[in-house]
Amino acid sequence: MDNKQLNKNIADNLRQIRAKKRISQDKLAELTEISQQYICKIENEKVNPSIYVLYKISKELEITVNDLIY
Repeated sequence: MDNKQLNKNIADNLRQIRAKKRISQDKLAELTEISQQYICKIENEKVNPSIYVLYKISKELEITVNDLIY
């Protein structure tokens, strides 16, 4: 999987999981202490989030990092 595909998977999965759990970007930002702007950039494939950022997001969404990646 190349970097572009990885970012697309993370973006798509994060949006879908947030929507399913009815958690806004603002609420996720508050829970993870990651800025809403950065979460927006992840969902728009503008940044490459670190494994630590993915871990913090997955922990608060009660999913695995793999759920975000694949």
